[in-house]
Amino acid sequence: MTDTPRVPLVLIAGLATGPCATLADRLCDDDPGTAVVHHELRDIESGVVRRRLRLGGRDQLTVLELAHGCVSCTLREDLLPLLRTLAGIPRVRRIVVHLDEAMEPEPVCWAVRNVLVGDRPVIEDVRIEGVLAVLDAATWLDDVTGDEVLAERGLRASPEDERTVAQVALAQAEFADVLVHSGSAPDAWTAARTAAVLDRTAPSAPRLDLETLDIGAIRAAIPAAARRGEVTDMHGPLLRGEPPLHADCGIAVLLYTARRPFHPGRLHEAIDVLLDGVIRTRGRAWVASQPDTAFWIESAGGGLGIGHAGAWLAAEDGPAWEDVSPERSALAALRWDPEFGDRAQELVVVTGHATPEEVGSALDAALLTDNELGGGPTAWLAYPDPFGDWHEEPCEDNDVPADRHDAQVAPATEGPHGESRGGEGKEQQ
Repeated sequence: MTDTPRVPLVLIAGLATGPCATLADRLCDDDPGTAVVHHELRDIESGVVRRRLRLGGRDQLTVLELAHGCVSCTLREDLLPLLRTLAGIPRVRRIVVHLDEAMEPEPVCWAVRNVLVGDRPVIEDVRIEGVLAVLDAATWLDDVTGDEVLAERGLRASPEDERTVAQVALAQAEFADVLVHSGSAPDAWTAARTAAVLDRTAPSAPRLDLETLDIGAIRAAIPAAARRGEVTDMHGPLLRGEPPLHADCGIAVLLYTARRPFHPGRLHEAIDVLLDGVIRTRGRAWVASQPDTAFWIESAGGGLGIGHAGAWLAAEDGPAWEDVSPERSALAALRWDPEFGDRAQELVVVTGHATPEEVGSALDAALLTDNELGGGPTAWLAYPDPFGDWHEEPCEDNDVPADRHDAQVAPATEGPHGESRGGEGKEQQ
């Protein structure tokens, strides 16, 4: 990395179109040295993106025609090179990226840190000062507990985008360093339940009110330990920020752990429990028929995604201890099993109408029985496996392009780790 001072970069994310724009406007007006970039993706399926750039008295709208209509192309072909250009302009003291409603901030931060523009990543030109998520207090709780998909709101980020509104809304809030509330909840119960969900999904992020917000207070509010664009280590701690584990307003947290594998067929049947009365699921799973692969499971509202989190340390082709994060190696050492190594189940489930006991019982029933465990790994490999290279619900024969079988592809539109995210009733990897 160069010794040249890097330009601070702020990202604004959120489904609340108007309030996000208001926050971007206020940041722009606060300092004439602030450049604000916004890519509007409503016509991206036609390969068209509208980019607005503001800097001082300049307010420029550019229509971009992309070879492939997707967020990845927008990042690679326009946003990342533009960030480098802006960072090289002496009068630019800060860059604000106002993300489209359908964009999650984590894959953007991953791209800033990892995608090469020329011979180096853009993180050598900018430093991520903070990620802000704007929440509409009147609608956010409905968004994160519903089954609506982005396509129903005209918000898809690509023709193949099957994410739910809940998946996007939660991903935006969870990754934020500061939450900015707009408006007010329709009643005290909605306000209390919204707070209870945020306490358990984004416990470290301070909450500010857009209507009374002093722009200078945003930077002061970012915690010293904020992630500032640090992408998720899927083998790191799942309870980031120490959320409360007691129930509040019917919102509770289940930390599910087990030291034996899931039966693939019974896990497939049990997964519906994560789509009914559950607000959020995130974590790692060990499936008996694929002993070397750590599965990553995420659910939000009616959307579910299952992907690969890479190999376990104990796998024959697993990573070397010195090549993984200190957090991962410490967790693995603490739970190391002489026979199975670091393989284990570890899921954090935030429940709404369902109870932790109901979810835990359904997952327990999917674990191998004592007799099955005694059969050993050779027998487990013969189990019918609905979580093959590609799986969709409802189950049907599909002709799938070969590149969709690669679970370790570079992060793109849907998520920062190569996992695919399905809509209601979907599991994909």
